[in-house]
Amino acid sequence: MDTKIDFLYLNEPDMIKAGVKNMPACVDCMEDLLVTLGKGDYVMGGENHNSHGTMIMFPDDPKFPGMPKNGEDRRFMAMPAYLGGKYQMAGVKWYGSNVENKAKGLPRSILMMMLSDKDTGAPLSLMSANLVSAYRTGGIPGVGARYLARKDSKIAAIVGPGVMGKTSAAAFVSQCPNLDTIKVKGRGKRSLDSFVEFVKRELPQVKTVQVCDSVEECVTDADIISFTTTVTDDVSSFPVLKGEWIKPGALLSMPSAAAIDGDFVAQNCKLVVDNMGLYDAWEEEYPYPTYVKIEIIGCLFTDLVHEGKIKRSDITNIADIIEGKAEGRTSDDQIIIYSVGGMPVEDIAWGGTVYRNALKQGIGTKLNLWDKPEMF
Repeated sequence: MDTKIDFLYLNEPDMIKAGVKNMPACVDCMEDLLVTLGKGDYVMGGENHNSHGTMIMFPDDPKFPGMPKNGEDRRFMAMPAYLGGKYQMAGVKWYGSNVENKAKGLPRSILMMMLSDKDTGAPLSLMSANLVSAYRTGGIPGVGARYLARKDSKIAAIVGPGVMGKTSAAAFVSQCPNLDTIKVKGRGKRSLDSFVEFVKRELPQVKTVQVCDSVEECVTDADIISFTTTVTDDVSSFPVLKGEWIKPGALLSMPSAAAIDGDFVAQNCKLVVDNMGLYDAWEEEYPYPTYVKIEIIGCLFTDLVHEGKIKRSDITNIADIIEGKAEGRTSDDQIIIYSVGGMPVEDIAWGGTVYRNALKQGIGTKLNLWDKPEMF
């Protein structure tokens, strides 16, 4: 038997060469992924097979020398999954996060991903995953724009100009040919300047970038609204969004949270999620009220079911819309809220696609695990 195992190491420049920043291709990949999820051909963590991942957080007052102290966005997380369909691959995304990284010129989160053979468990690729995560996070909203936004959408509003805001904007532009204006609201000059520079460099379709002083100014008149802010498990940290600010016909794409009136959501909006199983799992793991703990608006939807304000059947899986099993937009005035939860299967789908591109193009560094295992 041939027991030799090699795997492919892909650093960030390798990932770029292999197409990790190809947003139209990423949106196509994420659409296929969502259909695969809709069929149930996947497994994530936990007994419910839908867990987002396992997180390590630190105490406020550590009792041991060297143990990190709790801080903003300070955690480690492992996000394992298996994905079937055309991917047939297992993997795990692992990352550490600390908001203080920014002062060192580093991203808040530093991510790596291991892809593995689904049968033997042997490594296939170890890859830099910051761009995988960033682009798949934008790709899922891109699918939402493809199926839920008005076809004549011209103005997008981005509340939160960080990485998620940038890739969400790129995804919207890739799917909305008339989109020529982006309004943005941020908290710091550095992130706003970086966002504007990104749009000018990467998104030539956009003719106007308007920096706004308030959320109200940003979202008013926008055809697509995206909240991509960093919040904490305290509703006072959620940016306020009032129903009267929202233009009839707007699509709200929500990878993050906003403080919005639940009655407005229940009575005036169509509710769509990326994968209902994820929200069922969160509702089980973090009982009501779930939204303030998870900070993804689909958890507000399940809270509204708990409160009797909507029925579970009022929440639509986007895969059902893609496959024609459920209605999407039914009028030009319909307000749609689309919840984007973030799942490790997305990383496997896009990371696996980029890995296969790299194999075909001879990109990356082959590393040897062993020629023959010492013990087994």
